[in-house]
Amino acid sequence: MPDYPKAITPVDHVEPVPRRVRAFLAAEPVLDTMRARYVWEWPYYPQYYVPSADVDRALLLDEQRTEPSQRGTARLHGLRVGDTTRAGCARWYGDDALPGLADTIRFDWAALDGWFEEDEEVFVHPRNPYARVDALRSSRGVRVELHGTVLAESTSPVLVFETGLPTRYYLDRTDLELRHLVPSDTRSACPYKGRTSNYWSVRVDGPVHPDLAWSYSFPTAALLPIAGLVAFYNEKVDLIVDGERLDRPRTHFS
Repeated sequence: MPDYPKAITPVDHVEPVPRRVRAFLAAEPVLDTMRARYVWEWPYYPQYYVPSADVDRALLLDEQRTEPSQRGTARLHGLRVGDTTRAGCARWYGDDALPGLADTIRFDWAALDGWFEEDEEVFVHPRNPYARVDALRSSRGVRVELHGTVLAESTSPVLVFETGLPTRYYLDRTDLELRHLVPSDTRSACPYKGRTSNYWSVRVDGPVHPDLAWSYSFPTAALLPIAGLVAFYNEKVDLIVDGERLDRPRTHFS
């Protein structure tokens, strides 16, 4: 059993989205709705399903093919905005869909240039309404090691507790052994924390271990305590917290 809460929403669970949802392609609004549905296609987070009436259907390209799934049969569509096209990115569900999903369209997230809840941009996927992400200041002693080499040590970390993931320990840059960190060009995004500003690989005794640490210079408002701090993947380094060496967790980041 992991030492953090699991994501427990069942697959195919459907709930209303009480937020205005918009998405854009090539600066054109593709959808604008107050009637989206959350649909959990797997337990960790949902996708948006949008009533077709709230989609600019003039931008849709009917590809004359269907795709069956346990949620119903969808007719596949592409998108075209001027010279920009996205093939097979929209699934328009018919009358055999799960209750509440008939005549809704599910768009591939990455096919669109930007998604917004109200006026805040959302990254990677919709935020799970059943998930919490809390950033709490702490006085725990935290040491980060790799193969016995100390990478960081702090007594003033910020702990991030996120449903479905192990606790992350964010540390001041002055607590890092910077000589072991190699800047990386990698960037990523999180629906709860925003876009990363930095990644670092780690060089210990010759080999370089890629992308073990990251930082958010401008996180979302709820995660402001981690601004500028650095976290390491628990799955890939050794963490000693208050003198106790933690087991490396097994997650999709392992």
